[in-house]
Amino acid sequence: MQTVSWQLWAILSAIFAALTAIFGKIGVTGVNSNLATLLRTIVIVVFIGALVAFRGEWQSPLTLSRRCLVFLVLSALATGVSWLCYYRALQLGPASRVAPIDKLSVAFAIVLAVVFLHEKLSWQAAVGGVLVTAGALVLALAP
Repeated sequence: MQTVSWQLWAILSAIFAALTAIFGKIGVTGVNSNLATLLRTIVIVVFIGALVAFRGEWQSPLTLSRRCLVFLVLSALATGVSWLCYYRALQLGPASRVAPIDKLSVAFAIVLAVVFLHEKLSWQAAVGGVLVTAGALVLALAP
């Protein structure tokens, strides 16, 4: 699986993120959005746990560096808060407008990568970030 390019994985991620919006919008109908997020999380834990077990990729978290664990925990907390906000937004608004706003994460990630990871900001990334932002705003503000 490692011979597959990162671009293909990114496209697959985008496709499944789109399905998340559609399935999530249908799924949060008539249920508390926090409970919906909890149920989603349980399914993810079981699914990923089975995948890791099947592929023989388990290793004790105690063998990981403290820095690695801290940032994985922070990432998990950010993911959890993102999901809670996303499901609540889906419950209140149309998926066709919520999903584009959620994708502003692309522009935020570019800025944060430059500031905190000291990645170089190419003109392509700058223009792409502006276009993603403009597209999200156009879609979100449409009547």
